Amino acid sequence: MSTPPLRWDGTRLYVLDQTALPFDERELVLGDADAVAAAIGRLAVRGAPLIGIAAGYGLAMATAAGEDLDRAAGVLREARPTAVNLAWAVDRVRDAARAGGAEAARAEAARIHADEDAASAAIAAAGAELLQGASSVLTHCNTGALAAGGRGTALAVILALPDVRVLATETRPLLQGARLTAWELRRAGRAHEIVVDGAAPGLIARGEVDAVITGCDRVAANGDVANKVGTYPLALAAQAAGIPFVVAGPTSSIDPETATGAEIAIEERAPDEVRHAGGAPLAHPDTPVRNPAFDVTPAALVTALVTERGVARPVSRATVRALLDTRGAR
Repeated sequence: MSTPPLRWDGTRLYVLDQTALPFDERELVLGDADAVAAAIGRLAVRGAPLIGIAAGYGLAMATAAGEDLDRAAGVLREARPTAVNLAWAVDRVRDAARAGGAEAARAEAARIHADEDAASAAIAAAGAELLQGASSVLTHCNTGALAAGGRGTALAVILALPDVRVLATETRPLLQGARLTAWELRRAGRAHEIVVDGAAPGLIARGEVDAVITGCDRVAANGDVANKVGTYPLALAAQAAGIPFVVAGPTSSIDPETATGAEIAIEERAPDEVRHAGGAPLAHPDTPVRNPAFDVTPAALVTALVTERGVARPVSRATVRALLDTRGAR
C-alpha cells in the first residue's frame, strides 16, 4: 500500500485513517496520547496488534511531554476494553518510562513495533505450513497490515498460501471485511470474493470452504478466543462441516490473567453503527440496538492457535501456557 497503516517519526505518529478506506487514503497526524486514544476509539486505527503499537507510541509521546503518566496510560487503556494488546503495550512502555524516562519509553514503543512486525512473518510461515493444500479459505473482519504489524495475522497466512481462493465476510456493522480486507487483497493481486455474513455458514456447509482462519483480540488462559462479532458462528459451521477453524495472532494477544472467555469484557459500541451503513440510515433513529463488537469462541471449537512462538494444537490451557513459557514472562 502506498500509505503505511502506521509510521513514527520519533516525535509524532502518523496513521492511515481506516474510516476513509477503501475510497480515500487519508493520513492522520497524532501528537499526544489523547489523540491516539480518540483515533483508536473511533476505529481510525484498529486491529488488536496495531492498536497496541499505536498506544505504545501514544504513551511515549505523553512521557516526552511530561504529562501525568498514569492519566495518559489510563486514557489509552480505556480506548477499547477487549483487545488485550492495548493494555499489554501501554504497561510495557509505562514500565520503561518509569525506569528510564522519555528515551526509554520511545525505545520500548519502537521495540514493540519491531516485535509485532517480526511476529507477523513467523505467523505467516507457520500458518501456511498448517493450511498447505487448501484451495479455498474463508476469513472474517480484517487481519492484514491494517490490523497488525508486518502483513498481519490471519491475512498474512492467506497471502503466504499460493493460489488460494479467498472468501471474505463483509463483517457488519462496520464492514471491515468489505472495506478493508477486500482492499488489501485487491492490492496484493489475490483472487477474492466478498460474502454477506449470513451467507458464510451456508457456503461452509456446501463444501465451498476448505478452512476458516481468523485473527483474535484476546485469548484467555484456557484458549477461549474473543474476536470480531460473527466469529463464533463460523467456528460452529466449521465444526459441523469437519473443516479446520484456525486462529492466528501474536502471543501479545494471550491474556494469562483471564481464566476463560466468560471473563472477557465485551465492548458494546454505539447504536448508530447498526442503525446506519456507509452513512445511510437503515432503521428509525430511536430503534433499540444491541451492538457487541466481539464474541467468544470456546477453545474446543478452535483447531489450532497459530502464533509467532509456535502452534497450539489442540488448544487448551496447557498448550496456551506452553506458548507463554516459550515467549517468556510477561
